[in-house]
Amino acid sequence: MAIRRPKQPVILEKIKIVQRVELTADLFKIWLERPESFTYKSGKYCTLGVDGIERAYSIASAPHEELIELFIERIPEPEGILSPMLYDLKVGESVTIRPRAKGLFTMDPSFVNHVMVATVTGVAPFVSYIRDYLHNGLEGHYFHVLDGASYFDEFIYDTELNELSQKYPGLVSFVPTVSRPNEAHNSSWEGKTGRVNTIVEDYVEKLGFNPEDTLIYACGNPDMINDVEDRMAPKGFKVKFERYWKED
Repeated sequence: MAIRRPKQPVILEKIKIVQRVELTADLFKIWLERPESFTYKSGKYCTLGVDGIERAYSIASAPHEELIELFIERIPEPEGILSPMLYDLKVGESVTIRPRAKGLFTMDPSFVNHVMVATVTGVAPFVSYIRDYLHNGLEGHYFHVLDGASYFDEFIYDTELNELSQKYPGLVSFVPTVSRPNEAHNSSWEGKTGRVNTIVEDYVEKLGFNPEDTLIYACGNPDMINDVEDRMAPKGFKVKFERYWKED
């Protein structure tokens, strides 16, 4: 009979918030100390804790970066538990982190074209992919970021992604789209409109992508993810997804 060994307790490490930026009323970014032993691949998530409450967050920084960068939405209580606590923390205060990054939402290099569909904070792993790819000087793959939000000021990485698309026009494409173009808050928006899941089909068809060399990623709102899969899987495309919406 096999002997079942008791599970070893997880040793949590305390790390400090080095920098934080409030972006909108509910969106913020924090940069955390990175333990020497904490390694990860782009697309993975870390598990943070405050007062024993833990949640997982996708990592926006690339593996070579000194700090852990996270893009977080504050979810109001009672649905939100940890994100309001993180929002209230100041630079110099501490959180706990589990010793290993986890998740399967990593880039698959066997595909040439990578169509990455995101809503708001769901863009974080895609930012990590691209930063890591450029840092390593790789070639032969192409990144298409389709980023959806209700309001234009929720495109937090738009400056970075626009600059990359201009610097590497054959490598990075960035298409932001707002789903509420008629609201006053979006009155200055002159870009693409409509829910991001509704533009994927036309985008892929326009560029002539095929299932053999194109992988579609989806991260964010579960309804968006389900719709992207419903639209693209019947056409033969593989859809790889991560769900980080209202899970604080």
